[in-house]
Amino acid sequence: MGETATNLMPCNNGAIRQTARMLGQLYDDVLAPSGLRATQHTLLYTIQVMDAPTLGEMAQAMVMDLSALGRSLKPLEREGLVAIVPDPADGRAKRATLTKAGVKKLKYTAELWRNAQDRFEKAFGAKRAEELRSVLISLSSSEFREAFEHFSALKK
Repeated sequence: MGETATNLMPCNNGAIRQTARMLGQLYDDVLAPSGLRATQHTLLYTIQVMDAPTLGEMAQAMVMDLSALGRSLKPLEREGLVAIVPDPADGRAKRATLTKAGVKKLKYTAELWRNAQDRFEKAFGAKRAEELRSVLISLSSSEFREAFEHFSALKK
């Protein structure tokens, strides 16, 4: 008893997804008073940090499919937190911007997120958390994707 699916099935993908779901639930619980989920906070934060990115730039940075990004932004757009506007330099491209309400909501959720982040680092250890982020960033890099695909090509 007490075994997790990860212990029963030695699959990197399964373990990462299981962990992501559990951490998502923990962060969602902390962010619940804001009415946003952790994924929505991340979208607002990304728009702010990237300074009104095109949807393509944002999808690439977040390692998301463009259509999935569009679906994820819709509720934030409906709530008046995000505006999707044409790129002035290229009318075919769309940019995501924060509205005044979005900036205000992000300030509020950033405080809650900081609480979740602090709790994670206290429970897991700040040094281990930093090492984990480094490994996860490496796994989401284009270099890792290329290496992974290279080894697939060798088996053919």
